[in-house]
Amino acid sequence: MTLTPPAEPPVSRRSRPWGIMLAIGVVLAVIAWIALSGIGNALVYYLTPTELLARGDAAYGEAVRLGGLVKDGSLTCSNGGVDFILTDGTTEIPVTSAPGASLMCPRDNVGVVVEGTLAGSGVFAPTQVIVKHDENYVAPTEGQIPSQVIDPGT
Repeated sequence: MTLTPPAEPPVSRRSRPWGIMLAIGVVLAVIAWIALSGIGNALVYYLTPTELLARGDAAYGEAVRLGGLVKDGSLTCSNGGVDFILTDGTTEIPVTSAPGASLMCPRDNVGVVVEGTLAGSGVFAPTQVIVKHDENYVAPTEGQIPSQVIDPGT
C-alpha cells in the first residue's frame, strides 16, 4: 500500500469573480473619497450674527463671512462706503465700510453675505459685500436704469 497525499482540489473559478469585485469596490471607494474631499474644500460657509457673537472673544479680528438680512431703514450708501445693520432676526451687527471702499450697495430687507472682520467695538468692517439676488431677470426698458444699480444722482 502506497501512501500518497490526497490531490488538492483545483482552484475553482467561482472564487475569482469575488476578488475582482472586491478590487473594483476598493477602486470606486478611493475615487469617491477623492471626489468628496475635493468638494469639501471648495465649500465656503458663512456665520449668522448670532453664531459670530456666540464665539465670544475669538470672534474679534478673525476674517469671516457673515450672512443675514439688511435691516429695514438702516442702509446708507455714500462715497463708495456702505453702512447698514445685518440681522438674522435675533441678533444685529452694524456693518460699516470706509468711504471709497467701492463696495456694492445692497437694498433694505435683502439677503447679503459680507466678508471681513469684527472690530472690538462690535462693528463689522467688510472687505466685500455679496448681495443675494432674484433668479428672475427682467430686462429694463430703454432709458431706465436697472433696479440693482444705484443712481449716482440720488
